[in-house]
Amino acid sequence: MLRIALVDDEDLVRSALASLLSLNEELTVVAEYSSGEEAIEAMDGVDVAILDLQLGGINGIETAKELIARGAAGATMILTSHARPGYLKKALEAGVRGFLPKNAQADDLVGAITDIHAGKRAIDPTLAADTIAAGDSPLTARESDVLELAALGLPVHDIAVRANLADGTVRNYLSNIQIKLGARSKHEAAEIARRHGWIG
Repeated sequence: MLRIALVDDEDLVRSALASLLSLNEELTVVAEYSSGEEAIEAMDGVDVAILDLQLGGINGIETAKELIARGAAGATMILTSHARPGYLKKALEAGVRGFLPKNAQADDLVGAITDIHAGKRAIDPTLAADTIAAGDSPLTARESDVLELAALGLPVHDIAVRANLADGTVRNYLSNIQIKLGARSKHEAAEIARRHGWIG
C-alpha cells in the first residue's frame, strides 16, 4: 500500500482528495498539511507527496524541492488549477515527477501516483504539448523579478526599493521586458508572462 501525503491550503479540496484516494485499496493518505512550511517541518517517509502549486506561503514547487532534498517523500507531484508551461518547467527542474491539473480524472490521478512511485513521469499531455510550443522564457531572472513586482501594481519607485535597484534601472528593465514580449504596457507584459507561466 502506497503512503500518500497531501499539501493544499484549501481544507475542502484537501479533504475531498483524501476521500477520493481512500477509495483505492492500494493507497492510504497518512498525512495532510495546509502549508508548505508545515509539510517541510513534519513530513517524513511517505511514498508520494501531492502538492498544490499555489500555497499561502512557500509554493508547491519550492516545497517539493525541499522535501526531495530531505528525502521526506519518495516522489512528488503537483496537482493544480494553474497548469501552465512555465510552472511545469520549474517543477521538473526541481525534481517533481508528476504534474496534473485539478480537473484530471480520478483514474488518471491514481495511475499517475503509481507511475511516479515506480520512477516514471506523469505529465498532463496537453500541458506537455503547450510547454513545448511555448518555449523558454525570454526574460532573465532579474527581469522576471521586476515584472512580478510590476504585476502587483506597484509604481516604479516601490519596485526599485523592493528589488534594491535604481528607479532608472527599473524603467530600463520594464522597457526591455515589453520589447521582448511584444507588449504595449507593463500590465500587458505581465499578462503575457502569466499566461505562459513565466511569472507567478
